[in-house]
Amino acid sequence: MTEDVELLDDLLRLCAAAGAEPEVHHTPPEARGGWERAPMVLVGDDAAPRCRGVARRQGVMLVGRDQDAPDVWRQGVEIGAEYVLRLPDAESWLVDQIANAAEGVGRPALTVGVIGGRGGAGASTLACALAVAAARSGRRTMLIDGDPLGGGIDVLLGGERAEGMRWPDFAHSKGRVGGCALEESLPALHGLRVLSWGRDDWVVVPPPAMAAVLAAARRLGGVVVVDLPRRVDESVAEALSQLDLGLLVVPGELRAVAAAKRVASMAGMVLGDLRVMARGPYAAGLDERWVAHALGLPLAGELPLEPGLLAAQDDGTPPGGSARSPLARFCTALRARTSSVPMCPGSGASMMRASTSRKPCRSRNPVHRRGV
Repeated sequence: MTEDVELLDDLLRLCAAAGAEPEVHHTPPEARGGWERAPMVLVGDDAAPRCRGVARRQGVMLVGRDQDAPDVWRQGVEIGAEYVLRLPDAESWLVDQIANAAEGVGRPALTVGVIGGRGGAGASTLACALAVAAARSGRRTMLIDGDPLGGGIDVLLGGERAEGMRWPDFAHSKGRVGGCALEESLPALHGLRVLSWGRDDWVVVPPPAMAAVLAAARRLGGVVVVDLPRRVDESVAEALSQLDLGLLVVPGELRAVAAAKRVASMAGMVLGDLRVMARGPYAAGLDERWVAHALGLPLAGELPLEPGLLAAQDDGTPPGGSARSPLARFCTALRARTSSVPMCPGSGASMMRASTSRKPCRSRNPVHRRGV
């Protein structure tokens, strides 16, 4: 809402960059509920006097281009603005907020990463089973393959020929990736969306691309499962930083525990909540509690043995695809236990208010309405 032509041009440009279609008004909308119904209201500082007395609501931002406007803070208080923003300093932050409003961002997805304590530990199998179980329960689910040398997690789901984008299509992504656009572009398999690697193209996914894709997946809500490699480079560290929970799959043998200890030490430098998923059969004198104790990590559970797993995959049934299988029942129970895991404090929309209150402060403080 503004009559400032230059400011309007700026705001229209930012809305276009965020993929949002704005309604432009010179005064508060007269239609009943119009002011309250909009997901976000951007008020130009020239229009602030016309908004006095309008019902207070969240999502109002006072925007202007004059860095030294003397009455801007008073105007922000008068109209109940959550933030006071100055352009162009706050442009990138504002684009993110407009895009969030356009996508209807709510609670971010529970994001679980699965890592093998050693090669062949069964991390990819568990990641697939967790995703399939989440999708079966009706939750919006995305499975992301973070291991370029794993052969493609879509193969485990029988979808290597499925149409849709793979990592090579996102490797050069920078800035913001639209959550809905990401979801619609990926192969749909067994009720979930899968981001895997291409069959032929070798590509390096830089940290900004990993960050953009995972952030987009988290904004959609539901469940995001990430299959991760044992090595920790910058891109893997970025993925670890966005997890709410990490599961380290460790077979019950001494050499596997020794290898897993090194993996845990590297992943633990980034990931705050890492738990052991023990897997039998166990060497003499070992059990799941001994494995967790040796690693100094909490025990998430014991992965059940499923002798017919490989045969089922050959028949086109993914890990956890049969609701009655031991693996599927285990993943359903595990999902119920982890559904209350706190959202990762360093990522996603769970700390949107905290993160946004820092970034624009480098230019002009955004104003919290209740903090004035």
